Amino acid sequence: MTALTLSTAAAPGLRADAIVIGVAKGAKGPVVAPGAEAVDKAYDGRLAGVLETLGASGAEGEVTKLPAPSGFKAPLVLAVGLGAVPEKDAAYDTEALRKAAGVAARALTGSKKAAFALPLTDAADAGAIGEGALLGAYSFDAYKDNGKDPKAKNGKAPLAEVALLGGKPREKAYKAAVERAVAVSEELNRARDLVNTPPNDLNPEAFAAIAQAAAKEHGIKVQVLDVKALEKGGYGGILGVGAGSAAGPRLVKLSYTSSKAKKHLAFVGKGITYDSGGISLKPAGHNETMKCDMSGAASVFAAVVAAARLGLEVNVTGWLALAENMPSGSATRPGDVLRMYSGKTVEVLNTDAEGRLVLADALWAASQEKPDAIVDVATLTGAMVLALGNRTFGIMGNDDSFRTALYEAAAEVGEPAWPMPLPEHLRKGMDSPTADIANMGERMGGGLVAGLFLREFVGEGITWAHLDIAGPAFNEGGPFGYTPKGGTGTAVRTLVRLAELTAAGDLG
Repeated sequence: MTALTLSTAAAPGLRADAIVIGVAKGAKGPVVAPGAEAVDKAYDGRLAGVLETLGASGAEGEVTKLPAPSGFKAPLVLAVGLGAVPEKDAAYDTEALRKAAGVAARALTGSKKAAFALPLTDAADAGAIGEGALLGAYSFDAYKDNGKDPKAKNGKAPLAEVALLGGKPREKAYKAAVERAVAVSEELNRARDLVNTPPNDLNPEAFAAIAQAAAKEHGIKVQVLDVKALEKGGYGGILGVGAGSAAGPRLVKLSYTSSKAKKHLAFVGKGITYDSGGISLKPAGHNETMKCDMSGAASVFAAVVAAARLGLEVNVTGWLALAENMPSGSATRPGDVLRMYSGKTVEVLNTDAEGRLVLADALWAASQEKPDAIVDVATLTGAMVLALGNRTFGIMGNDDSFRTALYEAAAEVGEPAWPMPLPEHLRKGMDSPTADIANMGERMGGGLVAGLFLREFVGEGITWAHLDIAGPAFNEGGPFGYTPKGGTGTAVRTLVRLAELTAAGDLG
C-alpha cells in the first residue's frame, strides 16, 4: 500500500521523484491551480503558457510532464487536469481533486515518492486527495511473473509514497482525514483484490476464511454457517444456488459493535464467487468476468472492516451470502421449488437469476435482528446496466427518504448512483401457480423486478435499500480517475459514509 503523509515542506526543497500540480481549463487556456505557486514562480510566472505550449488544456484526466525548474530537488513536474476552473470564490470540487490525484498516482507508477501540490484548502481536501492517490496507485499483480518484486506493476512497483504539501500534520482534523483516507482506501483495495482473484482460488470457503482472518485482526465478531449449518437452519436459497458446485456455500456474519452506538445497520452482500448461470448456462462471451459476481459481498466485507478501523459509533453487521453457481447433476433445475429461510417457497424459472435467491435468505436472517436499516449490495441484473450504463449503480428501497439519503451519501463520496422506483404493477409478473413467488417476472424493467423480489424477504417495518452495482463493479475498459481496470470496490465508500452519518445522528 502506498504511504500517505502530510507535509509542510516547500516544493523546491523537497526530495521526491516528482511534484504534482493541478491545472484547470480556463476560458482562454490552461490556468495553474492553487498549490503550485512555488513552481509557477520558478517559471517566472509563465507556467500556464509553458503548459499550453506542451498541449495542456486543463481537461479532466489530462497529464502533462515537464522538467522541474532549476533549484528544485525533484526532477519532474507532473501537471494533472482538474477540469473547468471553479466559479469566482468557489473551491475546487473534492471529487475533481480525488480524480486528479488518482490519475497522477497511476502516471507515476515506478516512482518512490511524489509531492502532491494540488489545491488544498481544508482537511476535506486533504482526505480527498489522499484517497484518490491511494486508490489510483492500486494494482493487482499477484498472478504475474514480475521477477524479484511480486507486487510490481508491469515490471514497475506502484508509487510508494505520497506527501500532501500544504497539509497540517499537527492539526487534528487533517490527521483524522488522512487516517480515514488510509483506512477506507486499504479496505476498498482489499475488496478490489477479492473481486480480481480468480475463482479457482476464491470459492465460498476461501472467502469465508479471509473474512475470519480480518475479523480477528480488527476485533469483529464472526460466524460462518457451512453446508450442514445451512441445511439445519433451512437456508434453501443459498443451498439451492450452491447445489451444483463441488465447493459448498457459506453464510458469513460479521458483527462490529460500539459501546456508544445508538443505531444498528445491516449490510447484505451477494457473494457468487463464480456464476456460470447454472443449468440456465450463460452463452459464450458472458462467462469470462463472472468472478466479479461476488463484488457485493466484497464491498460489504470491506465496509464493515472500515467501520471497525474508524471506530464508528454505530453497530454494523455484514452478511456475506457466498455460493458458486455451477451446472451439474446435483444443480437446481428450472422448475424446481426452493423453500427459503423465511419459509416462503420460490419457483426457480431461471437458475441464472441466482443472486436474488442467496440475498433473500441473507435479508431474512438480517431482519431477525431488527436493525434500524438494511442495505443490500449486488451485481444483480444486466437490466440495470442497460438502464444506467457501466459507471452508475441503481438504488431502490421501501422508504423514499432513506433512498434519497443513500443517493446523497453516494454523491458526496463520488460514487455515481441514481434512485430507481419499485413499480407495484411489476410484482404480478412473479406470481407462480406452484409456489409463493417465482424468481423471474417481466423482462422489461428486470432490475426493478429483482428489487421487488428482494423486498418480499425484508422483515416488516424495517427500512431497506437495494444497490444494484452490476454496471460499475467491474471495469472492463481502461482505467480512469482513481478507478482501475478490473474490480472497482464500488459501494464501499457509500456504505462507510452511511455508517458515519448514522453514527453522527444525521439520518434520524
